[in-house]
Amino acid sequence: MAEQNAKRRNPRIRKSAPTVRERQEAVLAEAEKPKSRRVRNVASSVAKPVRKLKLSDRKVVKIITYPFRMIGKGLYKITPKYFINSWRELRLVVWPSRKETWRLTLAVFVFATVFGALVAVVDKGLDQIFKQVILK
Repeated sequence: MAEQNAKRRNPRIRKSAPTVRERQEAVLAEAEKPKSRRVRNVASSVAKPVRKLKLSDRKVVKIITYPFRMIGKGLYKITPKYFINSWRELRLVVWPSRKETWRLTLAVFVFATVFGALVAVVDKGLDQIFKQVILK
């Protein structure tokens, strides 16, 4: 009977933990999602006046903004790669929520208190042993 039940059950499938590459690809896929509604609204409100301009006026705007684009490109070229890569890495960070932050902070305080009490008890015990055995 037990053999028949064992044959009927489906084998258990274990999922392996995601590799570093799979986690990185997931983060990059998350970063490629469309921008938030607020960002799109701000961008469209900034672009509305430019869209209303005539074609010749758009060229004027392009000419006016050209130096700023060149300054940005120049700054990008003289900025050390370390800072550029650090900024990219910082944008990939998933920050904890407020609730999670408080929970982790509380965990740190509890651990520090328990560990401090443990050290105090061991110190007091060793002090008593030292006074009774060695100083007597």
